[in-house]
Amino acid sequence: MAYVQDRLVHDADSHLMEMGDCLDPYFDRKMLAAFHDLPIYRHKVGDGRWSQAARRKQDDPAFRAGEDENILLRKNYEALGAFRPADRPKALDLLGFASQLVFTTFCLSNFGLDENGPVDLCYAAAQAHNRMMTDFCKVDRRFLATAYVPLVDFARSEACAREAIALGAKGLMIPSRCPPGHSPSHVGFDPVWAQAQEAGIPILFHVGGEEKLKSDYFENGLPRVKDFHGGEENFTSVSYMAIPLAVIQTLAALIIDGVLDRFPRLKFGAIELGASWLPGWMKSMDSAHLAFFKNEERLHRLSARPSEIVQRQVRVTPYPHEDAGWLIRESGPQTILFSSDFPHVEGGRNPLKRFNDSLAGTAPELIDRFYADNFIDLMGEGLAADLRRPRHLAAA
Repeated sequence: MAYVQDRLVHDADSHLMEMGDCLDPYFDRKMLAAFHDLPIYRHKVGDGRWSQAARRKQDDPAFRAGEDENILLRKNYEALGAFRPADRPKALDLLGFASQLVFTTFCLSNFGLDENGPVDLCYAAAQAHNRMMTDFCKVDRRFLATAYVPLVDFARSEACAREAIALGAKGLMIPSRCPPGHSPSHVGFDPVWAQAQEAGIPILFHVGGEEKLKSDYFENGLPRVKDFHGGEENFTSVSYMAIPLAVIQTLAALIIDGVLDRFPRLKFGAIELGASWLPGWMKSMDSAHLAFFKNEERLHRLSARPSEIVQRQVRVTPYPHEDAGWLIRESGPQTILFSSDFPHVEGGRNPLKRFNDSLAGTAPELIDRFYADNFIDLMGEGLAADLRRPRHLAAA
């Protein structure tokens, strides 16, 4: 029996748990040695024993015998379909989602190359990632591959987006932090937005591409706090607060500098960045619009108040511990959408229950928007017409 019963659900956030050699077959051969020499790559790969252990476990018949009943209990590399394409369709069947937007785990942040270069390697790593992601997702049309487009060089970003769309990417992921030397709203990136709009696919932000909390905040004279993975490199209650800061500023720049108006059919998704910031941010942008309207010609050219542009073109996924019902009431019925974060630990083992609890008292049509309609709107042509409301699921 599938996890989802009697409801149409599209999943706006799922992940691969890639092996350390996942990019090697897709990398420009001239650049591969330099990539392997990156300290961050060597740190991620380590001595390779973790990947060997993951493969052994997924090869163990006794372990595989429990895959059905443990579909949401096993996380990360233990999850069904975490890194083997052939296993992933069964995982989706057991989950009962109509589709999944699929993101990387290993390649989040593009190995810091956007900030630290060299530029050739930055775009080579993004290209290899995009080839790997689209290749994995070919196993089933319900898997919607995301591609990464660095915003370092205007011409290369345009070419990177073009290849990603040609490969079959269903969304273009960009960093939420500001690229070096120019705003993400620079007109030099208009060809990227134009290609996405023409293809009918969204621009996406995802956790991992944000500005990290300054490490000085951790030096408080007290013992170092462990995160829920048991280490010190992921999120804690203090570093959690910084997650949406970059996307707040970047989206504001894109809206105020007119990018969303120049491309009014283009949708933007903020994925796994939380959503409790959304209502106050919308109010703050409207306040800025009012305060500076007299002196800034660019504000005169906006087609609507910033909050109305958000409702028209921006979609955001809350974490399961956030109050989805409140978010819908405060930010608008079209802005909030469901995600599972499968197979990451952060997504929890029963996300539907947590979201349903916070949606108590919400009108049924707004709940349908949260679980399906807002995702369909975000994905546009990236979600094939026959996958939007599959008969066997829509009938539920």
